[in-house]
Amino acid sequence: MSKLVLPLLAILLLVSCREQTDKDLKDSNPVEMEVQPVNMGKYSQNLQDVFAAHGGLEKWNNMHSLTFTMPGENKDEVQTIDLKTRKTFIKTEKYDLGFDGEKIWLQQDSTYFKPERAEFYYNLMFYFYAMPFVLADDGITYTDVPALEMNGVSYPGIKVSYDAGIGNSPDDEYILYYDPSTKQMAWLSYTVTYGKEGKSDKLSYINYNKWQEINGLLLPEELTWYNVENGKPTEPSGPARKFTKVDIDAAAMDNSMYEKPSAGVFVNE
Repeated sequence: MSKLVLPLLAILLLVSCREQTDKDLKDSNPVEMEVQPVNMGKYSQNLQDVFAAHGGLEKWNNMHSLTFTMPGENKDEVQTIDLKTRKTFIKTEKYDLGFDGEKIWLQQDSTYFKPERAEFYYNLMFYFYAMPFVLADDGITYTDVPALEMNGVSYPGIKVSYDAGIGNSPDDEYILYYDPSTKQMAWLSYTVTYGKEGKSDKLSYINYNKWQEINGLLLPEELTWYNVENGKPTEPSGPARKFTKVDIDAAAMDNSMYEKPSAGVFVNE
């Protein structure tokens, strides 16, 4: 009898440990953060309609943590973001990258990830993924612009500009184009000025054409970058970037997730 009991106890202990590990990912002592009422009057009616088509800005503001996986040929990349503080943890097979709310850190056994890329990359995919909701951030100016004509459809546009001192690249500009029927976001054009002086006139385009509903919010299932000719998208520049295992939750992750591990280094020191 004892020979059967011991293996059974070992199995139960292993299961218990795994369950506890999963539970520990969520903050065991979450800090209740009061959600302020949304002043929708600061946004144009067109932008309000886009937010509503994706589940609503109030529902987004009620969420605290976001996690998604980007599958790759050689590795998967898992990103976890605290939506209130924008703390970030990026996990891959070859490196870990994080932002603890003040500093960016990097942990790796080699020089696979160049430290000088960390400041530009750590929140890049989150920003593209969290469209259109990140366009509700403070310090943004909105302007209606001419529609994007694509395949017989006229997509109305809303241009986004940043006030001086907002973010690492306040000269970046974005234009959100939305479907006139569904009001869902369809295209994003943007410029990149990180590490450069002044504004850029080089446009990039992302097609938002596949969505998934997660906890009442419509979030991207895939994004497709396009080649650009004469300021307009022409054809995909490569395969779509897919997003799987998406979770958005009102609970916060344990704060220790975002802290620099002992083997990590701060990249901006």
